[in-house]
Amino acid sequence: MARYLMSVCYPEGSTAPSPEELEQITRDVTEVHDALASQGSWVFGGGLHDPSASTVVTARDGSTVTHDGPFVETKEVIGGLSIIDVPDLDDALRWAERMSAATTCPIEVRPFVDGP
Repeated sequence: MARYLMSVCYPEGSTAPSPEELEQITRDVTEVHDALASQGSWVFGGGLHDPSASTVVTARDGSTVTHDGPFVETKEVIGGLSIIDVPDLDDALRWAERMSAATTCPIEVRPFVDGP
């Protein structure tokens, strides 16, 4: 098994879904999470606050600098993440396809360097 990070990417110019749309998205994402859990592939996941809620901490040469985030200034943002444990990249990409359909957003799949 290998672990992968699936990041939910909010494209530039995207708008927040209506309450009805958000309710459907939440149901669909929960269904994908439940399917992952039923096969023992669910590790962790959740939604993230807006990037303006982030703080960047840099510790270097004995001093620490803390400032408001985000670290990377970009119009696209990460809205949520899931960590899954699946046999290979092909399986991770299949789950990403389901997650993209559920969230209505692109999903970036990135493998962890080391195993669990």
